[in-house]
Amino acid sequence: MLAEIWVEDAVQKLRPDFAVLAMTAEGLANDASDDVSADWLHKAGLRAAEAAQARSAQGSADDPHVLAWREAYRGFGAKPQRTRPSVDALLRRVDQLPAINRVVDAYNAVSVEYALPIGGEDLDTYQGTARLVRARGDEGFETTAGGAPAIEHPDAGEVVWRDDQGVTCRRWNWRQCVRTRITETTENALFLLERLEPYPLERLHAAADDLAARLRTIAPEVRIRTRLIGDGTW
Repeated sequence: MLAEIWVEDAVQKLRPDFAVLAMTAEGLANDASDDVSADWLHKAGLRAAEAAQARSAQGSADDPHVLAWREAYRGFGAKPQRTRPSVDALLRRVDQLPAINRVVDAYNAVSVEYALPIGGEDLDTYQGTARLVRARGDEGFETTAGGAPAIEHPDAGEVVWRDDQGVTCRRWNWRQCVRTRITETTENALFLLERLEPYPLERLHAAADDLAARLRTIAPEVRIRTRLIGDGTW
């Protein structure tokens, strides 16, 4: 899977500074949220709040990486105030981060602590290769509406992650499809850690190391592999 993941030329041209660190974790033993994963979320929220206070004292309200993602959304026609980048949405909830399950809690905590969009996917539900493309507009996106299964379609030109079956995440990292989300029964997962300038590649790797350590706390025998795709100089 890792060797086959690719980013379309049209996305590279849109944001030459984009890079994604892809991570596979095989042999997970996920479960419901517990005291450990709840503590990860709590501490990440506290650190993010402290970082926000420090920026405010220096006259800056938002994290530079969040600002870069808002700009990227505008670049393909999305309105980041209406459909926010995932890390932007999480950072707005640092005082009440939702507990989902142990693995999701782990990557959400890292996302908040490192101000970094991270997507988590169940590898066993994937059909073919993960790739980041600009949508045609007729691809299917499995979601729910009013509690019932529904199929939506991305806007033409929207940046999406997809596989052979359809869109797995809309608007780059805004919303994940139902089919590939990580549940308590997930055994094999794919994580996508996404950065734009001015986010340092060293910090991207540090976030990946932190996530790997948390996954090993959940499942000590988990097998983890990583691959950096792009280095901000396409």
